[in-house]
Amino acid sequence: MSDIIHLLPDSIANQIAAGEVIQRPASVVKELVENSIDAGATKIQVFIKDAGRTSIQVVDNGKGMSPTDARLSFERHATSKISNAKDLFNLQTMGFRGEALASIASVAQVELKTRQAHDEIGTFIEIEGTQTRQETISCPIGTSFNVKNLFFNVPARRKFLKSNTTELRHISETFQRIALTYPDIYFSLTHNNSDIYLLPQTNLRQRIVQIFGKKINQQLLTIEAKTSIVNISGFVGNIDSAGKSVPQFFFVNGRYMRHPYFHKAVTEAYSRILKPEQTPAYFIYFDINPAAIDINVHPTKTEIKFQDEREIWQILTVCVKEALGKFNVVPSIDFDTEGKIDFPIEQPTIIPKTITPNFDSNYNPFASKRAKKTPIETFEKLYQKQHSIKFAEPQEIVPNSELFDTKNTTNNEYFQYKNKYILTTVKSGLMVINQQRAHMQILFERFLQGDNQEVFSQQLLFPEKIELNTTECSILNEIEPQLKLIGFEISNLGQQTFAVCGIPSLLANCANIEHTIKELLDCAKEHDMKIHSDLNKILAFNLAKSAAISNHQSLTQEEIDDLIDKLFQCENHQFTYDGKPIITIIDDHELEKRFNS
Repeated sequence: MSDIIHLLPDSIANQIAAGEVIQRPASVVKELVENSIDAGATKIQVFIKDAGRTSIQVVDNGKGMSPTDARLSFERHATSKISNAKDLFNLQTMGFRGEALASIASVAQVELKTRQAHDEIGTFIEIEGTQTRQETISCPIGTSFNVKNLFFNVPARRKFLKSNTTELRHISETFQRIALTYPDIYFSLTHNNSDIYLLPQTNLRQRIVQIFGKKINQQLLTIEAKTSIVNISGFVGNIDSAGKSVPQFFFVNGRYMRHPYFHKAVTEAYSRILKPEQTPAYFIYFDINPAAIDINVHPTKTEIKFQDEREIWQILTVCVKEALGKFNVVPSIDFDTEGKIDFPIEQPTIIPKTITPNFDSNYNPFASKRAKKTPIETFEKLYQKQHSIKFAEPQEIVPNSELFDTKNTTNNEYFQYKNKYILTTVKSGLMVINQQRAHMQILFERFLQGDNQEVFSQQLLFPEKIELNTTECSILNEIEPQLKLIGFEISNLGQQTFAVCGIPSLLANCANIEHTIKELLDCAKEHDMKIHSDLNKILAFNLAKSAAISNHQSLTQEEIDDLIDKLFQCENHQFTYDGKPIITIIDDHELEKRFNS
């Protein structure tokens, strides 16, 4: 039998490696920009066309490459970052594996222009598939990569790329992670000749403001801790910055990372401050001995192992709690005072009356005591008075208002309990309805009905201006047709500023329109859906949550009856869109069991 094992050609091996390293256009941006940082660049420009499908160009003013290094850089496992295995435990650079350029060249058409400071002319290299061309060229100091037609020879991978808006959002997020790590470098990102980011050199706090807007500047709390294990610095957000989708970044030795264990440490520090559905914003930087971490876990280098995870967990938690305590970010205590005694509050302006003692100056305790006899007339008068009392007719006993909410009890047997639940008796037992979820489901189904007059747009007398970051702008442009269907009218004023001219009529009493719209944008970003029907449902559900009554709102009997009638007219009155129960029934057997236990 002949031998069947053979070595794969380099072109095929590179394409296999590219499957892990180059997952989408954002991966190309990450690898090329990191190479520019390792080259000592102080100015890095990124130019994108069609969200990276057509072209990705990265230009820097770094030290450049010699003609030999330029050619060798596209070979697999060719790197200038390490030379032996020991260097893996003392990494000071962004890249080290030597796979990125070889992987990119295997799935795209690549052009490279580079020149070193001491050379008069530079080097030009063009790679397309297995064909390579090299020649001399006049170019500025530094390096320029132009990656064209990504995945042109991998049709399946190119076909399953997301929409341009989604891919651009991933590029923007990757760009943010790098720009937040190196505030001393000038960065710019341009898409289809339109500037998205222009980030001049600055300090860390101002870099955060450049990316996420001026509003975040007032929400940042400084954290800092220096220990023998790790140095921690950066910022965490106050309560106002918390939400469902907020900026959360970990960096270690100038490298972005994901770390669920440390994320849990931060959220536990906020456990008594934030609502369960909220998460805090944070920008946290770890400075640690490279020998105490392992970066070589995954080709993307975002998963990092720490030698002293438990100790760092404790340091991080204490560090965040110290920042929250220093800036007086503490929860308010809300006591349930319903039915409690109302103690009078001391009024300092009221002068208390002086009590004057009353006594009989003629009283002699040593005088002889005379027996006092009650006259018979007194008893007769008392008897007569007793007979003159007229007793009222028996009246219906009214339950104690402190124990029962009698004003909401009617013949329909619906009554409100603690301004949160609606109770009624049914054949099998006691029905409990969550009033907020019930209203939420009613609004959700109305928002989905395009012909319902209640979802028409209500024009605002004074349009409300909102400022969005780059990611939010791209999401808004993508979901604007869906927002228009549910009643929003939004116009673009330029410079990432928008005017809300109309809102759904059901949101007429909404106090914070900007917050509502940003929640919808966060929701669209989280689900990343291209199917419009699903996106419509998600937006409608989140809008219904914003417009629904609160869990502590008192309802009149007419409002309760109307809510119940509309709930049972819904297509699904048992569960909300996210699967939470609206109605529950405590059966008679369960009640009997509780009393007999």
